[in-house]
Amino acid sequence: MERILVKGNAAVAATARGLLPLTDKAGDQPTTDLLSARMDSHEKPAWMLRSRLEG
Repeated sequence: MERILVKGNAAVAATARGLLPLTDKAGDQPTTDLLSARMDSHEKPAWMLRSRLEG
């Protein structure tokens, strides 16, 4: 189950990261901020879960 959570969190973070250049180019700062916050809220749990699986 933890592996599935890692994959899901990483997928959401990667999707948000891929959209950042588009929102930046469009000058859409609120959406850029939202995507950045979403990345942070998924990258940290993915990292923490990954460390549990490796440890």
